[in-house]
Amino acid sequence: MSAAPLVGYSSSGSEDEDEAEAAAGAAGTQARPGAGGCRRSQGPLPSQRLPVPDSVLHMFLDTEGEPEDDQEKHGGRVRTFPHERGNWATHVYVPYETREDFLDLLDMLLAHAQTYVPRLVQMEAFHISLSQSVVLRHHWIVPFVQALKDRLASFQRFFFTANRVKIYTNQEKTRTFVGLEVTSGHPQFLDLVSEVDRVMEEFDLTTFYQNIVDEFEDPEMVLRAHAEQVRCKSGNKFFSMPLK
Repeated sequence: MSAAPLVGYSSSGSEDEDEAEAAAGAAGTQARPGAGGCRRSQGPLPSQRLPVPDSVLHMFLDTEGEPEDDQEKHGGRVRTFPHERGNWATHVYVPYETREDFLDLLDMLLAHAQTYVPRLVQMEAFHISLSQSVVLRHHWIVPFVQALKDRLASFQRFFFTANRVKIYTNQEKTRTFVGLEVTSGHPQFLDLVSEVDRVMEEFDLTTFYQNIVDEFEDPEMVLRAHAEQVRCKSGNKFFSMPLK
């Protein structure tokens, strides 16, 4: 925002009269440049630029509030698309609220896996993905979320089971992670993915993975959970869509 001089108002009550006299004097001087009886016109007082308050300077800063590109805040993950102003990384998923049996399983898996991959770290939150990460322009976020709500409005809550430990690698080969494959409840998740894919197509975005690289399978370890809502994370914004 460019700084503009603040206007100072005269404390005199005859401001209009003074302005009229100044205008008349200037006109007389131009009409009779050598007249001795004409009062010499006075030039305008030099304007004084006052410091603009910080509250004014920050009034019109970008209101999109884009998240900072700080790898330390997302586990050092590598971006699969360049960061550009106004672009928001967006992901649709079903959240999983951790329970004691899951945390016990996680501790056992992590201790074993870190003997082979010391850099393996525990995630802060867990979910079942319904989309891959895509790029949304800021002004698309609200209509995108509304389209998701419309598509998912009729879906019922359901129980699901994840009982196969697998190691996956994403399509860009930039990230490897340990996951549990959903077995019971799989058709319901496929239906959710199908509706999310339709929204992606409406916005000309990439649909869900057709094939995700599966490198390893372990014996069954059962995890049961309840799918109660779908969430959309866009940048630092979260949107919740409860299932019926």
